[in-house]
Amino acid sequence: MAIEISARKREMQGTGPARRMRRMGRVPGVLYGGDKNPVNLELDHKDLYLNLRNEKFHASILTLDIGGAKEQVLLRSVSMHPFRPQVQHIDFQRVSKDKKIHMKVPLHFINAEVSPGVKEQGGIPNHVLNELDVTCLPDDLPGYIEVDMGQLTIGHSVHVMELKLPKGVEAVLHRGENPVVATIIQPVLITEEETAAAEAVPAADVPTTEQAAPDKDAAAGGDKAGAKPGDKAVKAADKPADKGGDKADKKEKK
Repeated sequence: MAIEISARKREMQGTGPARRMRRMGRVPGVLYGGDKNPVNLELDHKDLYLNLRNEKFHASILTLDIGGAKEQVLLRSVSMHPFRPQVQHIDFQRVSKDKKIHMKVPLHFINAEVSPGVKEQGGIPNHVLNELDVTCLPDDLPGYIEVDMGQLTIGHSVHVMELKLPKGVEAVLHRGENPVVATIIQPVLITEEETAAAEAVPAADVPTTEQAAPDKDAAAGGDKAGAKPGDKAVKAADKPADKGGDKADKKEKK
């Protein structure tokens, strides 16, 4: 079913009128291409925003109704507000039935859950591409392209050249290019033993503040030049012990 969107011609141009238009719930846009002149448009923001959430709106031939005159168009560009859910500007391009178009078509992945790589080997599906560049006539443009992963095992992939494209649709590739579309990968498992080994770190191996900053005075060997008030207290405590030792020696001599 074709998607139809309504618009009307925009008479005012410039930054100021565009800001006022957005405040009133309207979106400035432009229609170009074909043998006709570009047309400045304004569209209802609510309807446009809802359509933009539909995947088909981005990869389908749309019907643009401009005051009763309908044209076949493609969505070419959308500018969004940096942090608000607000469309700032939108571009459409006219299409001709006899001229090929270049589009990005979404990929739909099927049968991954029943593939040997997932069901038997415990692998995980990995989608390398989510859309594909194609060229075709407007009437041949598909809404999406299926990627069958039902035969994949771990380590094997589906490439672009292996896809079953609809009739009249060609993938846009450079010479010799055949990129990977999807694959099955081996999950990374962490055993309980590895987790316990990582957690059981000896406390002595964890540096403390004192270990990280050793006493410079102790390393200097009691150098007087680096002595501090604390050093005198230590020496005073040592003297009584020395005197007691001398008296004991004199008694032994007697």
